[in-house]
Amino acid sequence: MRFYETMFVVKPTLTQEEITQKIDFYKAAIINNSGEISATLDMGMRNLAYEIKKNKRGYYFVIYFKAEPKLVLELERLYRINEEILRFIVIKYESKKEQKAWETLVDRAINNKKSEPLKEVEDKPQDA
Repeated sequence: MRFYETMFVVKPTLTQEEITQKIDFYKAAIINNSGEISATLDMGMRNLAYEIKKNKRGYYFVIYFKAEPKLVLELERLYRINEEILRFIVIKYESKKEQKAWETLVDRAINNKKSEPLKEVEDKPQDA
């Protein structure tokens, strides 16, 4: 099994229940395809660096997992066909040094306990 990290950004127009369903869907996709989730990091609603599909904000979620390479292809396919996903990325950690960094990120995600219930981040006024 290889070490991976995936982050995706969900449209801000969804309700918290719908966002939770999307997150659970991708977690289930990893588990159902023989993947093993090591940690998750719920980053919440944040401002995007630039507007994507007329959205200035998005809900960020990160999953650290171990899986075979074929799972990544399926995961990317699922991201692409879902209109509620604004952006996604899958990162592979290959070398021993990278895998050690992955383990550090997993430990940090577990210790931060940010995978608690969804929280709304306050809107801050943006300078024009």
